[in-house]
Amino acid sequence: MKLKYPKFIILILTYIIAFLLLSLGKSFSAGDFLSSWGYGGTLLGGLFYAYGFTSGPAMALLIFMSKTQNIFWAAIVAGTGSLIADLLIFRFFRRSLKDEIERLSHERFFRWLDRIIPKKIKKTLSVILAAIIISSPLPDEIGVFVLSVNAKISNRYFMVFSYTLNTIGILIILFLAN
Repeated sequence: MKLKYPKFIILILTYIIAFLLLSLGKSFSAGDFLSSWGYGGTLLGGLFYAYGFTSGPAMALLIFMSKTQNIFWAAIVAGTGSLIADLLIFRFFRRSLKDEIERLSHERFFRWLDRIIPKKIKKTLSVILAAIIISSPLPDEIGVFVLSVNAKISNRYFMVFSYTLNTIGILIILFLAN
């Protein structure tokens, strides 16, 4: 039996496996361990902040670490980590999932959406939706996916977009937590 969307299925399975590992695994004091790394630990926290199944623990870790760090520098460093992770996601969607995204766009639901939403509004809505998702603790994969299917977004624009939104989102969280 040939699967129609094998890469999407694998992506969903990785979330399920990660959730199971996180919920069943033993906890250890990651905050204490990464705090000894200083801003290097904050960069690593930013990397994990971008991924859906690790964004919650990463946010907790960043809040924990910000108690001993300048929150503005912590946000800048963690935003850099999130940018690195988002670039990996962006390139993965652009290159690895391009064929399945193209195939998915021909499904009835997406053809219907394409017909009822004007092109200019669709592009604006996709950027707004992606901005909300990327700046929040929600999984960046969803926001990056929305942007990656828009072929006119350059890597440079994406980098500025991702870095700015992640840094502002992290800064707001750290500010509210402190």
